[in-house]
Amino acid sequence: MSLRFCILGSGSSGNSALLQTAETHVLVDAGFSTRKLGQLLEGVGHELDRIDAIFLTHEHGDHAAALEGLKKFPHIRIFANAETSRAVQSRLSHRPDWQIFETGTAFRFRDLEITSFAVPHDAQDPVGFRFSTGHEDDMITPRRCLAWLTDLGHAPQHIHEHLREADVVVVEANHCADLLKADTKRPWSLKQRISGRHGHLSNQSACELLTSIASPRWRHIYLTHLSRDCNSLEAVQTAFAPMRALLSCEFSIVGPGDGTPFLELS
Repeated sequence: MSLRFCILGSGSSGNSALLQTAETHVLVDAGFSTRKLGQLLEGVGHELDRIDAIFLTHEHGDHAAALEGLKKFPHIRIFANAETSRAVQSRLSHRPDWQIFETGTAFRFRDLEITSFAVPHDAQDPVGFRFSTGHEDDMITPRRCLAWLTDLGHAPQHIHEHLREADVVVVEANHCADLLKADTKRPWSLKQRISGRHGHLSNQSACELLTSIASPRWRHIYLTHLSRDCNSLEAVQTAFAPMRALLSCEFSIVGPGDGTPFLELS
């Protein structure tokens, strides 16, 4: 096994994904209650006792809610930058095993190489990740790479390179601009935040980002973090239809609260 991956849940109610390699089992974000997270893991034949580490993109509850309950699992290491760790720690009654990295740096955890990169979002120091394992030009353990990119209002140029080098891309398609504009539940100020340059990518913005890169290396694209009220599967399908016709990779649209089957890259 080179890389095995599934999304446990995605959306404003919680985000988390499971990434497995030959030597480690990690979560990308943990935005559910600890009980719910355990149930989601059990649903894919896993359990919290077997998780080695969690990589946090930022401190918002839909990405970090599980950390209070994880005091029952002190072996789990929590990777975050300093600003994110401080923001999360202020809400906790215990101190997890923080592993602090500097945004923009690359580091290793067992057989994973992790590259962090800054993203524009209204959090303390939000990041995206590129996870790599294996070796170039190695038939037995070929190099495989996954890019994780959610919660950003726009995509600066440095982000493009991280996506271009990935086999698997996880990117948010948070809202349909027309549905957000027509929404009656959200005040104007919140709509401005969501659609602003430090908010979330719309379907069209996410499509334009991927189209501008269109890497031949891509094998699977996951469209995630869909708004329950201001987006729909139909709106995403419509926005991405032209791009999907041009690319040979697989696409998965992950609806609010949905998980995905395992994807295995050997």
